[in-house]
Amino acid sequence: MRAVADLLDILDLEPLEQNLFRGRSPKDRWQRVYGGQVIGQALVAATRTVPPERRPHSLHAYFLLGGDPKVPIVYEVDRIRDGRSFTTRRVVAIQHGRPIFSMSASYHVEEPGFDHRAEMPAVPGPEDLPGEGALKASMLPRMPEPVRAYFERERPIELRPVELARYGSREPGPARFHVWIRATSALPDDPAIHQAVLAYASDMTLLDTSLSPHGRTVFESEIQPASLDHALWFHRPFRADEWLLYAQDSPSASGGCGFSRGLIFTRDGTLVASVAQEGMIREKRRPPEPEV
Repeated sequence: MRAVADLLDILDLEPLEQNLFRGRSPKDRWQRVYGGQVIGQALVAATRTVPPERRPHSLHAYFLLGGDPKVPIVYEVDRIRDGRSFTTRRVVAIQHGRPIFSMSASYHVEEPGFDHRAEMPAVPGPEDLPGEGALKASMLPRMPEPVRAYFERERPIELRPVELARYGSREPGPARFHVWIRATSALPDDPAIHQAVLAYASDMTLLDTSLSPHGRTVFESEIQPASLDHALWFHRPFRADEWLLYAQDSPSASGGCGFSRGLIFTRDGTLVASVAQEGMIREKRRPPEPEV
């Protein structure tokens, strides 16, 4: 599908010089650059400076400024360390001469070791859940125009929420959210591409989970959401074009910020990645009423 081809094109950064890459944003009506795009592009930039036998096992990122979708993003990679077993990279994303994002990523050679994993929650499978049409019917009427425009067009990541009813109600619910995700068409076999696509998708619904106990969503025009930091750990191999369960919860929200965590499982229950994020979830301040 065209949306996945566009995503792969966006993740295919242009090399400018050693340790220097340029990325672009899709031509849509977003007022800011989507955070998952910057995470995915920064991971691609770092990975291109690492030997292919080493794979990323963790990344830790901070969003510093809202990105401008109208101009390219320059990614500068700092080769912090090349050790015997681990490699460390730092990436800074730059626009208009200022850093808008920073990320550290660690790479590891494959080796045997202890192995255990969390169990996947018992939830309906993706084939037992409403498809894209039901998702749009529930969510589109409540979305701000730029977000509605995004969901109305073809997208590279398909979402099938388990708790879909929360988008049609303002009833407070549990501080958890489960959604099945996958790329909407086949991806190349390169594991680095699947990791970059999952990094892109990992920012899509995580912050929204912190609003579930309050009966609100990030899609409301009254909510001012923004990712502040993001951490992602890769545990085991996976394919991002096959269904993955993104099991999310939110232990805390306070002071205008929400904290959320996520575990990502394959269909057979294998834990392949873990995610944590804190983001801003302010309610927009209304202007004061004019004096009569």
